This record gives sequence, C-alpha cells and structure tokens, in this order.
Amino acid sequence: MKHFSLLDLSPIADGQTAADALANTVDLARAAECAGYHRYWLAEHHNMPGIASAATAVVIGQVAAATKTMRIGAGGIMLPNHAPLVVAEQFGTLATLFPDRIDLGLGRAPGTDMATARALRRHMAPDDSFPQDVQELIGYFSEAQDGAPVRAIPGAGTQVPVWILGSSLYGAQLAAMLGLPYAFASHFAPAMLQEALDIYRKTFRPSQSLSQPHVMMAAGVCAADTDEEAEYLRSSQILGFAKLRTGNPGKLPRPTHDLAAQIPAPVLAQVNQALSCSATGSAQTVKQQLQTIIDRYQPDELLVTGMIHDHPARLRSFEIAADALKDLRDHTATA
Repeated sequence: MKHFSLLDLSPIADGQTAADALANTVDLARAAECAGYHRYWLAEHHNMPGIASAATAVVIGQVAAATKTMRIGAGGIMLPNHAPLVVAEQFGTLATLFPDRIDLGLGRAPGTDMATARALRRHMAPDDSFPQDVQELIGYFSEAQDGAPVRAIPGAGTQVPVWILGSSLYGAQLAAMLGLPYAFASHFAPAMLQEALDIYRKTFRPSQSLSQPHVMMAAGVCAADTDEEAEYLRSSQILGFAKLRTGNPGKLPRPTHDLAAQIPAPVLAQVNQALSCSATGSAQTVKQQLQTIIDRYQPDELLVTGMIHDHPARLRSFEIAADALKDLRDHTATA
C-alpha cells in the first residue's frame, strides 16, 4: 500500500442541516490533511436526504480552497448524468485553480432513482455510451488540436487524472482496456472485489497516463477508544443503509444500542454483508482488521470512509484510522 485516502459523502445527520454537513466536510478535510491522508474524495448522489454532496464539483472547490497539499477529487462523478464537455469544463476549472491537486473518478451508474435520473438527464439514451463518453472526456483534458471544433476552456491541457470506478466487472474491464487507474466500491458492494481486481491486473494495457495497474479499494472504518464505543457509533451507518435498502432513505440516524429491534433480521443480514469490507473497533482492533484487508487484496491505495452521527467522534475515528494506516504503509514500504 503506497497511500491511504478518505471518501466523504457529506452526511446530513439527524437534527442537522445540509449547511452543517458541508461545514463538517470542510472541517474534516482540514483534519484529514493534517493526519496524512493522500486524497480526499467526494461522491455524487442525488435526491438523498442524508447526503449533501450532490453538486460535487462545487464542494470539491470548497474543500480544495480550505486545504493546501492533499489531492481533492470525485469518487465519483456519475458520467451518464452529464455531458462530457460540462464535466471537462468543471474539472478543468478546478485543475486551473488548484494545479496538480484534482482527481476525477467516473462512475457508470446514475447514483439515484430513475425519476431523479430523468430529471437530471431530460433525454435518456437507451444505449450505453459510457466508454465513448469517458474517452471523449479524456480528450478534452488533452492539449487542444489546432482546428478542434469543440474545446474545454478551461480544461484543455490540464491532464486531469481520470479514474474508473466500479462495483462489478464492467469497470475493471474498461479501466484495464483504457490503461486507467481503477477504484472498487468495496465499502458497500464487496461481492465481486477479488474477481474484478484479478481481471483488471491481468488484462491491463499500459497507456500514456499509466504504465502499470493501479488499484484503489474502499473500506469502511469506524474507530473509537473502545470496541464497544465503535460498534455503537457504527450503528448509525447500519441504520441509514438499512433504510436506503428498504426504500426509505433519510438523514443519518442517531446511534442505537439495539439494532435488532429496529431492523428486520433478513435486512440486517444483507446490510452486514454489504458493509463487510470494513474495520470497526479500538485502535488496535482497527489496525488488525485493516491489515487483514490489505494483506488479502494488496491494493496500491486504500480509501476509507465512514458515517458517524457525532462530528467530533467522526474526526476522531479518521484520526485513529490514519495512525493505523501510517504504520501499515510504512511496514509495507520496508518489508
């Protein structure tokens, strides 16, 4: 593992507002930079009462302005929702304002329900144009050719690093074919993780932007002073994910000591499986669980994420995780 990074969904906690969530995001980003995180990514979700990062490029700009050295990016932008030129202009502007600090992760899913997808896109194409859209977008970041009929201004010549995101085999195949870095959403969909990484690594074709495979995988983390406290804090995310799975999304719930009383057993089992690529507990417990994940999958980077209702507890969780990940990274470097 060369780097460790952080994925933030700007959670809107029960009893708080979107303004609170965005202020917390900026605060967490500053703390993450001090703690040694390499990247700070934000994700595009729409029509979600508990997520404040819908206008992802705007939030990235705020976070980049509040930090100095950490890479800031999208994990990701859901490309089917947008014209590639618009994304190129947005991220070209960000890269112009914050040179060599902006990343662009691209996803193929709409990141929302179909009614909201129609509201976003207006005209939904029946065919899958994602590979073509990715290549078009990358072209806008290249040096503009003389006489090019369409250019991204700003954007042309910025060479913004493009990542392919995925939770299945499709993204792995595309990232390998295009020679792009690949990030797997194992923090909520771990089922195909190993197979996807194998396909990506075995079929990778070197490109102008990347000479060898580069994998980042995501893992949940919830760390606290004791295992018991961490399990209690994590209950908010489990409750929130269960509500999403059952068609009732809302703000991030307050934690509970009795999940079984609030979530039917079959749903709880599904949620626990979906969130199983994670580390929860005290500093020592989290370090051991992260070590197991790293040893098994050998990622080049680990992207950690976690939803905790109490903001100071969330800051502390990522601080504990950073200390563990520094040790694991340094151990990997000297092994």
